[in-house]
Amino acid sequence: MSVGETAAGSSWFQRFLLPGFALKAVIIGGGYATGRELAEYFVPSGPWGGLAAMLLATLIWSVVAALTFALARKLGAYDYRAFFKGLLGPAWGAFEAAYIIFVILILAVFGAAAGAIGAATFGWSEWMGPLVLAASIIAVTSFGTGIVEQLFKYASMLIYAVYALFIVFALVSFGGLIGDGFANAPPPSGNWMAGGITYASYNIVGAVVILPILRHLTSQRDAVIAGMIAGPLTMLPAILFFVSMMAFYPAIGTETLPSDFLLRQMAVPGFHILFQLMIFAALLESGVGAIHAINERLSGVVEARGRPPLSTAARAVIGAVILAGCMFVAGRIGLVDLIASGYRFLAWLFLVVFVAPLLTIGVYRLLRGTPPSQLETAS
Repeated sequence: MSVGETAAGSSWFQRFLLPGFALKAVIIGGGYATGRELAEYFVPSGPWGGLAAMLLATLIWSVVAALTFALARKLGAYDYRAFFKGLLGPAWGAFEAAYIIFVILILAVFGAAAGAIGAATFGWSEWMGPLVLAASIIAVTSFGTGIVEQLFKYASMLIYAVYALFIVFALVSFGGLIGDGFANAPPPSGNWMAGGITYASYNIVGAVVILPILRHLTSQRDAVIAGMIAGPLTMLPAILFFVSMMAFYPAIGTETLPSDFLLRQMAVPGFHILFQLMIFAALLESGVGAIHAINERLSGVVEARGRPPLSTAARAVIGAVILAGCMFVAGRIGLVDLIASGYRFLAWLFLVVFVAPLLTIGVYRLLRGTPPSQLETAS
């Protein structure tokens, strides 16, 4: 089925909400879902500074996603290779190099998070959680975009529902402490803008990772609306989580798994396991998004040479090879160090190879109109 036929039969959900759910799926990952990223980039700025930084990151995500979606549709580029050939021309390989670093790092983070969750919740060995996660990612990505979209849809429903319960239980269990945390907090402290920009910058690559999902867009208007909605859809669970964390500010900033700490304070029977299962679902959909983007990029090359798209077995082998290396990195470095050191490097990298070109070359091509002729010679 062609892209045009796919778009013609698309539902309102697929056009406007699915891109946002997919972006959330890529971003939520190991650090956001466990609260570790929030502790690293927002807690140091205090309750009000952290919220301000999160709202700034949301705005950046919405603007960059809207521009990315619109440019991808104009270029007819639905994998990251085609997109950056259209945006950067001969320099498109710079993004791929950055993306490989990104995938290694985030999958290592997901592996470390899965290991920590498995040990904390079920008493598993440190390798059991990463192995279960890797096997699940391979199983989903082996069957292509249709199955991936279904995962994004139903996992998102679970995630939003569990976060809604989370904030309710937090308010019941220690709502007074949350109120005190904000009431007694000083004005925004620290460089909250830097935290928001850094967090937004290394995560916004998700707008390119989810390009295969954009085949449902029917117009540039769809692209812009879907992009602007994507930012708030992605950040909403994080804001609910951050508000709950402020009951124990600033000590919670030192917790490896803030989620586990808060769940122990709630002491709601059964909810601890439900929340950890939700985190696993978040890790799964984030890992699926990263691996699926690579599969689609490679399948695009194969199809451009007149061959059939990647088979289920080929997709499984590619995923297994990538995940094996990433899980090894996770075991050697650990969750806190991966997030604290690696993500800041990625932020600068993606500002240079993605955000800056998009806001300059990309905007120019959107305003002037650029036919995707250069994409036809992709090899």
